[in-house]
Amino acid sequence: MSFPALVEPAAELSIDEVRRYSRHLIIPDVGMTGQKRLKNAKVLVIGAGGLGSPALLYLAAAGVGTLGIAEFDTVDESNLQRQVIHGVSDIDKPKGQSAKESITEINPYVEVILHPERLDNDNVLEVFKGYDLIVDGTDNFATRYMVNDAAYFLKIPYVWGSIYRFDGQASVFAPMLGEDLPCYRCLYPEPPPPGMVPSCAEGGVLGVLCASIGAIQVNEAIKLLTGIGDPIAGKLMIYDALEMEYRKLKVRKDPNCVLCGENATVSELIDYDAFCGAVSDEAAEAAAGSTISVTQLEHMLKERENGERDFVLVDVREPNEYEINKIPGSVLIPKGEFLNGNALSQLPSDKQIVMHCKSGVRSAETLAIVKGAGYADAVHVGGGVVAWVSQIDPSQPTY
Repeated sequence: MSFPALVEPAAELSIDEVRRYSRHLIIPDVGMTGQKRLKNAKVLVIGAGGLGSPALLYLAAAGVGTLGIAEFDTVDESNLQRQVIHGVSDIDKPKGQSAKESITEINPYVEVILHPERLDNDNVLEVFKGYDLIVDGTDNFATRYMVNDAAYFLKIPYVWGSIYRFDGQASVFAPMLGEDLPCYRCLYPEPPPPGMVPSCAEGGVLGVLCASIGAIQVNEAIKLLTGIGDPIAGKLMIYDALEMEYRKLKVRKDPNCVLCGENATVSELIDYDAFCGAVSDEAAEAAAGSTISVTQLEHMLKERENGERDFVLVDVREPNEYEINKIPGSVLIPKGEFLNGNALSQLPSDKQIVMHCKSGVRSAETLAIVKGAGYADAVHVGGGVVAWVSQIDPSQPTY
């Protein structure tokens, strides 16, 4: 299904712009009019990370006249494996500023607007206003639902992408362009249970996968802005990098969707953190009063070394994470072993169980399982290995 172009053409292209975009101009479907539409377009990219990096680079190269960047984070060394808009000299620099500098180097005709604050219910609608299209490169469910709802309320189409390890997904959500077109909530009415789907920070991502999905997002953005081709609104693109396989699935509008359905119940922004839940209610209950700091853990380890205390320190991360860094004296039992019940037979019944993961989310989930099995004095380490490396042992690498 084709759609009318989202943007009216700009008045003209300069001689320098004609030279720059000549390979677009000689494509009949794009031509001078299409390139003028790109010049007149205002696109907001959410995130200058894995997906945002290739998206911003190619939107800028394509000649999108105004690019907004919603990004509050700073560049970390671990970003450079996939976030190709940043370089070594950009480490510790705000990602938005780093991205702007790279864009200017690629195409000085692009105006870049920075939105350096974290998007939330208080600012998201104001940030989105004035943009023709949104490209969503976020990596957490709470922000994805917020982006979907805010874009729907403002009647702004958006291009969505998602990546994990070797798998990627992409779609266009634009119910304002057709009565039978779905929104993100039609595809995913409910977020997955807390802790069920690891983030890229926990599970990893093949760096080049970001380019594959980011390129799809830019391709769809150009089609929507210029009114050419058949955008994937109402479809879901699924990419398996290991099998080198693309699949396209039909996504139907849900008549019972709480946002865009016939009897919608969501008419304003909601508490998205509560809706998605950082941790389950069971994990939050288990962690209440049973969370220790890395400073407390360091003291406990010294007492164990001196024979004054005995406990088992369990690392619930994956083996490949354990190879990167670890808290000395820990034993590895991945979270999956707790979920399938195999881990409980490996825990002594006469010692306190202390659990940790990378940041404290997975260990809180496993703590609930262990407490449910009768280990009433079990605790977990708030902040996990990240806090340990930051506060106790900075000689270890982070990831």
